[in-house]
Amino acid sequence: MNKPLVFILPGLYNSGPDHWQTHWENKYGFTRILQSDWDTPNCNDWIATIDAAIKNLPLKEVILIGHSSACCATVKWAEKYKRVIKGALLVGPSDSEAPSYPPGTSGFAPMPLFSLPFPSIVIASSNDEYVTLERAQYFAKQWGSALVNIGDCGHINSSCNLGLWPQGYEQFQKLMV
Repeated sequence: MNKPLVFILPGLYNSGPDHWQTHWENKYGFTRILQSDWDTPNCNDWIATIDAAIKNLPLKEVILIGHSSACCATVKWAEKYKRVIKGALLVGPSDSEAPSYPPGTSGFAPMPLFSLPFPSIVIASSNDEYVTLERAQYFAKQWGSALVNIGDCGHINSSCNLGLWPQGYEQFQKLMV
């Protein structure tokens, strides 16, 4: 079996040096897909960037690791392009329809309710300010994803001081089989 091609998809404002995505990128050699606008993004631009980065690769070896708004973008990408990849880890999926969703984005709402044609895992926190646990459970069900509730961990970002976040990496490894 070939080594999976793993891509990091940060959410709004990118993932800084203390974010678990950055730690994974540095330790494991994963590739970050760079968006042209991290602060006021257009979802269609984000999904076009995702597609451009992976469309010519062996898709059955691609794993996407999305955080926050990149979870929504990943599902919208899958719905638009109908590509089947090895899998996706969707962490802290921001609810673009919630009052807490940051302003300045376009095209992320409504939340996609498309059943993903590949294995996926949603990791949610019970006290995430950008998505309730109930909504995260609903999204996971609609996307056909396994759901992992990691308890009180906020938005599962830099402020949680997760470092390499072994618990998340353990979930990621389930997509490697």
